[in-house]
Amino acid sequence: MRLMGPPPFSPAAMLWVITSYGASGGVKRNVMGLNMSEMATRKAAYHHGDLREALIAAATAEVEEKGHEAVSLSALARRLGVSQAAPYRHFPDRDALLSAVATQAFRTAGAELREAVGSRPTLGQIAHAYLAFGLGHPRLYGLMYGSRLLQRSSVGGDLYTAADANFDLTLEAVDPTLPDLTRRRFALKFWTSLHGIVTLAEHGLIPPKIRQISVAELIDELVHDTELAIAAAARANH
Repeated sequence: MRLMGPPPFSPAAMLWVITSYGASGGVKRNVMGLNMSEMATRKAAYHHGDLREALIAAATAEVEEKGHEAVSLSALARRLGVSQAAPYRHFPDRDALLSAVATQAFRTAGAELREAVGSRPTLGQIAHAYLAFGLGHPRLYGLMYGSRLLQRSSVGGDLYTAADANFDLTLEAVDPTLPDLTRRRFALKFWTSLHGIVTLAEHGLIPPKIRQISVAELIDELVHDTELAIAAAARANH
């Protein structure tokens, strides 16, 4: 979704599984349960550029399970069986790794949204696909929008561009005959309202007096009201 500015989610890289081996007679193994040959093989794989993706995948899994506050570069290094210094060859600090996780998450969300809506998206399709992603990945969604990573990202950078691409998808569903600024205004109003509903819903903050109204109903009403407003603007524009 195009956040405050300009534009994709390859599915996150598969989480590396570290298999420990029990001690066996005559074979020296380290505390990770790996002998020297196995360690050399693993290090060779990482030297071929796999460690960066492995770190992003492992950090993504950690975010999904415990939240972004739990992510630690040193803990991930131990989990992946590499030296404490190895992650810093790819990410200068924890925020840089989390930015990569958020970028990948925006791209994944964008791919899921695009798959759900097809080539001619409607606001209703976008809204329900967005809701499904947000409620299905609450901690990852929190990293994407609830941390300050996006605010600190540079215009045109990977994170900013990935977030912005999702907004472009929303823009596609707004009447193309309207002036560009009007279309962007409608898309932004719709997206901010949708984001608010998803955020309140996933935190259980929908006011008690209206909880008998389902989140899906709220989404449908938002879509209906937005489409009426867009249609009125289109009539006035002709």
